[in-house]
Amino acid sequence: MSGNGGPTGEETGPIVRVWHGWTEPEDADAYEQFLTDPEDGLLETLDGDGYLGYDLLRREAGREVEFVTQLRFADYDAVTEFAGEDYGRAHVPEEARELLSRWEDEAEHYEQRSSDRR
Repeated sequence: MSGNGGPTGEETGPIVRVWHGWTEPEDADAYEQFLTDPEDGLLETLDGDGYLGYDLLRREAGREVEFVTQLRFADYDAVTEFAGEDYGRAHVPEEARELLSRWEDEAEHYEQRSSDRR
């Protein structure tokens, strides 16, 4: 990697990529399994230089179930390595599209300013 400069070139700390997707209640458990299965779950099997891990959030949201993924990266170079040059676009695999009722087309990126993660 060439450094950890952000979109404007300034040095940044860890970057958190945040994305939202929604399922019908009957598809929620299958979608969660698709993401977190220890053998082949999409989130569970991610790796690469600068990838620091994930958090998966889930909540009942009216007639849907909302999922929020938070992927942690060392810097924007690692985000670009994961998502490509157009790293703001969401990457939703076909299998996920079959389980989701809707999703955000864009992912948001935040600089992690502090954490008491243990």
